[in-house]
Amino acid sequence: MLGTAVESLTPVGGGSICEARRARLGDGRTVFVKTRAGAPDGFFRAEATGLGRLAAARDGVPVPQVLAHDDRCLVLEWVTTGVPSPAAAERFGRALAATHRHGADVFGSADGPGWIGSLDLPPGPWEHWPELWAYGRIEPYLRAARKAGAVDKRTVADVEKVIAELPRLAGPPEPPALIHGDLWAGNVLWTETGAYLVDPAAHGGHRETDLAMLTLFGLPHLDRVLAAYDEAWPLAPGWRERLPLHQLHPVLVHAVLFGGSYGAQAGQLARQALRAA
Repeated sequence: MLGTAVESLTPVGGGSICEARRARLGDGRTVFVKTRAGAPDGFFRAEATGLGRLAAARDGVPVPQVLAHDDRCLVLEWVTTGVPSPAAAERFGRALAATHRHGADVFGSADGPGWIGSLDLPPGPWEHWPELWAYGRIEPYLRAARKAGAVDKRTVADVEKVIAELPRLAGPPEPPALIHGDLWAGNVLWTETGAYLVDPAAHGGHRETDLAMLTLFGLPHLDRVLAAYDEAWPLAPGWRERLPLHQLHPVLVHAVLFGGSYGAQAGQLARQALRAA
């Protein structure tokens, strides 16, 4: 696949559904290799395509170069990580705004099915963002969480209210932004000068979604990131009050995958989203 022998493989941490290794090649390169036993057809192709879309954004957040992929694995350039700094956080915020500004042709993905973690991610496309969020992101995972017994009746009812009222809750309409789609802190690799994005579920979405994910699970120097982003591309009034709406999907995904307290958290977010409007 790479035209050279693999001299050594060393496991690296950070994966949950995939195995990650650092490989030293016979030509002297060090690369990152990601594998998943029983990966569905197109799994690594979708990730490679998403990285390619993000890489195309002028002045956007960089991503590792895709060196090779097939149905069994994905091979990326190795990124040497560093300690996050306030200056790097500000550069990341400005670059993330540039990534989002690159835009997308549709809400959803024109590239076919995708995944978030191990779960299928409906591709769409949808004409408007509230439709994507209601029927491509919230409803399928509410249904799965209900089937898994991860949400109670009150949570189901409150999330269904959010789905019904999404056009009112969504805020000012915006064109499709090119978003990462799964932007928790573990998918941000800090370097000496800024950050790289990895493991995308890239699609045309709402730019507040990526910011809400960063806020949900925390990020070093988050206030610097958000301030630099808002300076580069000002956010619509009320965006902070809409964060729970955008956080509802990833929390429902966690409820499906992990159960525990995530189901109750989904209900809390739904009620916050309804009160905010």
